[in-house]
Amino acid sequence: MVSSSPASEASTSIKPNDTSTSERTALESAAAAMQAAVHQTSPPHPSGSAGSAGGVADSGELTDFIEASGLLAYDPAAITRIYAGRPERLLRRLWQTLVPIGLFLLGVGFDKLTRRLHNPKHARARSREAADLVASLGPAFIKAGQALSTRPDIVPPLLLEELAQLQDQLPGFDPQLAMACIEEDLGAPVGEIFADLEREPISAASLGQVHRGVLHSGERVAVKVQRPGLREQITLDLYIVRNLAAWLNRNVRLIRSDLVALIDELGARVFEEMDYLNEADNAERFAQLHAHNPRIAVPCIHRQATSRRVLTMEWIDGVKLTSLEAVREMGVDPDDLVQVGVNCSLQQLLEHGFFHADPHPGNLLALSDGRLAYLDFGMMSTVSREARTGLIQAVVHLVNRNFSKLSKDFVNLGFLAEDVNLAPIVPAFESVFGQALEMGVSRMDFKAVTDDLSGVMYRFPFQVPPYYALIIRSLVTLEGIALSVDSNFKILGAAYPYFARRLMEDPDPSLRQSLKEMLFDGEVFRWQRLDNLIASAAQGSQLDLDSLLDQVLDFLFSANGGLLRRQLVESVITRVDALAWHTTLRLGKRLPERLQPPGLRRRRAEGPGDVLLSLEPIRQLVAILRSLPGFEPQLLVKRLPRLLGERELRRMGVDVARGLAERGVVRLLRDVLVDPSLRPAHGVVSA
Repeated sequence: MVSSSPASEASTSIKPNDTSTSERTALESAAAAMQAAVHQTSPPHPSGSAGSAGGVADSGELTDFIEASGLLAYDPAAITRIYAGRPERLLRRLWQTLVPIGLFLLGVGFDKLTRRLHNPKHARARSREAADLVASLGPAFIKAGQALSTRPDIVPPLLLEELAQLQDQLPGFDPQLAMACIEEDLGAPVGEIFADLEREPISAASLGQVHRGVLHSGERVAVKVQRPGLREQITLDLYIVRNLAAWLNRNVRLIRSDLVALIDELGARVFEEMDYLNEADNAERFAQLHAHNPRIAVPCIHRQATSRRVLTMEWIDGVKLTSLEAVREMGVDPDDLVQVGVNCSLQQLLEHGFFHADPHPGNLLALSDGRLAYLDFGMMSTVSREARTGLIQAVVHLVNRNFSKLSKDFVNLGFLAEDVNLAPIVPAFESVFGQALEMGVSRMDFKAVTDDLSGVMYRFPFQVPPYYALIIRSLVTLEGIALSVDSNFKILGAAYPYFARRLMEDPDPSLRQSLKEMLFDGEVFRWQRLDNLIASAAQGSQLDLDSLLDQVLDFLFSANGGLLRRQLVESVITRVDALAWHTTLRLGKRLPERLQPPGLRRRRAEGPGDVLLSLEPIRQLVAILRSLPGFEPQLLVKRLPRLLGERELRRMGVDVARGLAERGVVRLLRDVLVDPSLRPAHGVVSA
């Protein structure tokens, strides 16, 4: 049994404080350190860890082969050099994975042939065996199982239930090893760091296990400790899968995506996830970005008790979002929290460009005060502003059925090369999306559409950008959680209000242009589209009505609003001209007939109606604004000073005056001074 006393002097594992920059980054240094470690350490532990020279490390558990090599960041070239000199490790891992997987599949095949799987008890036993097998194969396989556990539309119900146990009910490791790791990494006895720390873990995940504790300040904390030998298991699985991906890219022509790049992207993220200092940075950044959102909770990080393999954070009481009955017993609506999660995920992707790439049920907690708590910030990723804008523009072109521009969006997003012929792709998009759009965006079946789109990607030279794989992972996982809460959940329907709000509120010039494309059909302004867009934006839980009104005004007086301004000017000229003509007719009738101008003698006055509300653009806009929740006329009244200061408004006034003057001259010459009975039948232009 391992002592819980400090083991920093006895262990040969490299700590963040005593590792030089060159040891972390240089390939030659990593290879040299590996060779030295190989000669100095004892034979490898069966679990994949390497022993070292005394103390706690004599058990061969606290450190591993990759940590001893000094490889702390994902580097495919360094990993290849390391394993090229130790093929026995590769062969052992292949034996550990392929043999049990093959035997299990043979057993399932036999059960299917003999119809034993029709027996519910036997099917349950096989599902449990599958989950146990995944858990036994290591973190990389556990990650895959966690992703599948959120897909009720793919995985059978029995297997889904068993795979769900992989979220936070994995077997832990020796608690004394955890205590030794804490003392080695933090450089002090456990009693000096914590007033109390439970030795037995309360939960275990793919990368580590969590112990409940109390700091000397009295704050309750969760202490996450990394699994021994983790880096070697992860690295070896990545090395195997990367070589398999390279072989597939070279030999299978149907695969056009760069699978190696996808594996490298995942590898980089997993290595970041194994660095708890990086996770602490991510958690604090995430908390700062969402500090304004009262529905999102993020645990505080206690830096003085955090290191590369130990993470101490605030303890949060809550229940998993997918535990529906427990959530309802707290008086919280699970559907509401799902919508909070959807909005938050979209905000991460499209506003901040910094998103949680692993939102599985074990990382999302429902709190009794109605907040949604995010945990585990190891796997985060970023999206460039260009890509975020491109995604929103793609949604606009999809809604507008502009499949030609949608195909160009796929080029801008990196799915298609710039020299690809888009002509045959446009009708393929129309075939995939056209029928789905007939039902409306809110009722589109995302799974069916993406399946059809996958078929298009096979037929044409599409490539999936590495960053997009993590976006898909995040959204697919979130959709899986939502489906477990509501089997009729439609992610596009839930997401569209957010897209609409972003399109209406975001001042980004590219999105202003997208808004113009949405609202104009050629030279015609489509009020119904504006109505639908504002109505969709109003469904969002975070609608900022003041900001929305400001953005509507910004659009009206922007370069993109020129067509709308011209429509407003024409409407004002037409309506004011009608009012002036009505007034002229009424005044003319009061004059003696001999003094009446020839054009007014036999005319009848017409009612002008409500001039302001008969201005079609203004009438439409007022009707739309009145439908918004919380709208009051005062919101427009307080913006009058700003309106009066707009340069474009003054230009509109000049245009109205010029137009009215021109109309007045035409009225005078055609309708006042000329007797209608003497007017030529043709050749006169109407006002």
